[in-house]
Order: sequence, then C-alpha cells, then structure tokens
Amino acid sequence: MAGIEAVPVALTIAGSDSGGGAGIQADLRTFSFHRVHGTSALTCVTAQNTLGVNRVDALPPEAVTAQIQAVVEDIGVGAAKTGMLLNQPIMAAVADALQALKIHQLVVDPVMVSRSGAQLIDDDAIATLRQSLVPLATVLTPNRYEAQILSGFEIHTLEDMQAAAQAIYQQGSKAVLVKGGGMAGDLRGVDVWFDGQQPIILKTETVETINTHGTGCTLSAAIAANLALGFTGLEAVERAKHYVTQALHHALSLGSGQGPVGHFYPLLS
Repeated sequence: MAGIEAVPVALTIAGSDSGGGAGIQADLRTFSFHRVHGTSALTCVTAQNTLGVNRVDALPPEAVTAQIQAVVEDIGVGAAKTGMLLNQPIMAAVADALQALKIHQLVVDPVMVSRSGAQLIDDDAIATLRQSLVPLATVLTPNRYEAQILSGFEIHTLEDMQAAAQAIYQQGSKAVLVKGGGMAGDLRGVDVWFDGQQPIILKTETVETINTHGTGCTLSAAIAANLALGFTGLEAVERAKHYVTQALHHALSLGSGQGPVGHFYPLLS
C-alpha cells in the first residue's frame, strides 16, 4: 500500500521524560495529534515521574549534533523546537547545527527557569542561549522568570510583560511570546505576543487542575507543528494555545503528584 505523500515533518531537540508527561514524549504526541511526522534529537535522559526528577544524564554534544544531522539530511524538517538543552556545550552544539543545516522555522522554549522560579541551567548556558540560540528563533516562548532574565527587569504587571517582550525582541528573535502561566490572579494564562508591531494580548480560559506537567513543552511543540503545517507565527501560537487548553481540560490524574495534560484528548472523551 502506498504511503501518504508530503507529510509535514517537525523535529524536537529536547530531553527524555521517563514519566511521559514532558520532554520529547510530550512533543512527539503533540506532533502526532497535529498529523505531523515527529522526529527527535535527545539531549539528556531523565529519571522522573509525577513527583519530580531523580536523575539527569546528558548526552555528548557530538551525539546531539549527529541526531539532528541524520534527520535533516535524509528526511528534512519543516519546523523544529528546542526544549531542555541542559548545559553550555549542548547549547552551543545545537545552535551551530541549526545554523549550518539551515533550519529556518524554529521555536525556542528557553527552559532556563521553572514556572516556580527555580533556575534549571547555569549562567554559562544562559549566556550561550542568549547569544547563539535566541537570534535563530522564529518564536521564542519564555515564561515569566525566563523573560525577567532575558529582559533584565522584574515582571509583575501586564505592562511589564509587554515591555519585556519588546526588550527581548531586540535580541534577534522574529517573535516573542511571554507566557503568563507563572503570573498571579487575572494574569495567569495571559500571554503577550510581540513581533515588532504592536504587542498582542492572548488570553484563554483558566483551567483549574493540578495536572499541568508538560504544558510548556506541549505549547512549544504545538507551535512548531503548526508552523510545519504552514501557519504564520501568530496563527500557530493561537492554535497551540487552544490545543493546550483542551488538553488541560482532559488532564490525566496519574501517579501521586502532578500528572500530564491529555495530549490525545479526543480519544479520552
């Protein structure tokens, strides 16, 4: 039987989540939901579950580069996303590979600071991300705390989010989406989009659930999938936000901690 022709392809460059809620596992499920063929380049392997991360092992930078090359040189990539790059050598290797292989549609999820404010990578890695990876981004998706680091000032209000998005945009990405998941009160779930024009406020309904593991990975993967499908940056973001909201409505209560969103929510109804 003949295969389906011209299937869009997306690439995730991220870590593995053994619990299946975030990382490449979430990314590949998100790609599949959008009918996009998912490919991957692992940066690290984690031992984690719904209660937290117990261990992280980094892959050699050369191994990460080889995975990206293998995919791009044979299959091709319509859009890519980066997630947890873990350290400075991996960060630099990924930036070099993306530039050399001319991947033009790239979603960069900085994964520098958790939504609770804990720094996840060292200062050298942050500097490399800012200098080498941010300028390659079609869409950059920092959360509140990541936006504070990249912009250099505190974020407490909607006006702060807008100012941060504009300041970060000046560092070279084509568009910035400052996410409001870590904001308080009415700003929770309010995101700010800026692509050099006027800032655009994007708001979806707030879903009350503790099972939100992997939302950041899922959002950036959904943006990449929609870019691969041919949507513009803003259209891709709007569609991705709708998808994440629906997945949160069908979040999975697994384990004893924070469960994942329901990536295949139509099959769960």
